[in-house]
Amino acid sequence: MASLIGKAGRRGEIVVIKTGGDRLQEAPLSEPSGKRLFVKEIDDALLARGIDIAGHSAKDMSAVLPDGLAIAAVLPREDPRDALVLGNGTSVVDFNAALGHLGEMPEIGTSSVRRIAQLAAVLPQATFAPIRGNVDTRLRKLDSGDYEALVLAAAGMLRLGLGARISAAIPVDVCTPAPGQGIVAIEIRTDDARARDAVASVNDRAAAVSLAAERTIVTALGGGCQLPLGAIAVHDRNGLTMHAVVATPDGRRTIRRDASGPIDDPGALGRHLAGELVKAGALEILDRLRTGA
Repeated sequence: MASLIGKAGRRGEIVVIKTGGDRLQEAPLSEPSGKRLFVKEIDDALLARGIDIAGHSAKDMSAVLPDGLAIAAVLPREDPRDALVLGNGTSVVDFNAALGHLGEMPEIGTSSVRRIAQLAAVLPQATFAPIRGNVDTRLRKLDSGDYEALVLAAAGMLRLGLGARISAAIPVDVCTPAPGQGIVAIEIRTDDARARDAVASVNDRAAAVSLAAERTIVTALGGGCQLPLGAIAVHDRNGLTMHAVVATPDGRRTIRRDASGPIDDPGALGRHLAGELVKAGALEILDRLRTGA
């Protein structure tokens, strides 16, 4: 992000902020505030004017931002899919072939309710175990035999130069990504015209349109980062096609819906698809999870 802004002729200072998600390695991400651990300190620094521009993984951001903050630009989307990573660098490429490398009752590391809900239907004999730490830490745990496989965001692996460790990308129709996955969102204060101007030149319109549709569906369903809700908006000859899924945590009930619409109104597409999910019973699943019923 900083290099792209620099290429546009804007100079700045990089400020590294360690978030609660970095420090509290044992905090469960499945709790409602879990993902907020990765953005709170950065948002606070923006509001306190300690920094002027913040970069976030869009999937970690709340559907409703704190008052005074806004997404001003997004970077081009990296591969949005989830990735299956087998131990000791096993390279496979094809997802179905990768499944054949797993044992009869594999233990798979992931703390994502969304991933578990969808993959449980494909891997009914698997045990999904929580895992925390940065990517290098998770890979060490995998290679030491603590897990038979991990499920990670392909985008994160690629951006870290670890694409060779991806055994197989998981097809979107098997595991629909989290809304915003693969997108870096640039956040500013709403009243900071100088910062808005500085990031305008790095904005990727295609990724911004997709993110707008995906964040709208989260808002329309009253969802949070750690609900079993997946959504991705893809540009195609129809304009924008969106795939979304809501599933029970055990994977026994899955609701999938698709819809297409023009790229000039991504919010309308997100609201429409949310309505289709609601008609199929999505709120019944999500409300039970929110209340713990």
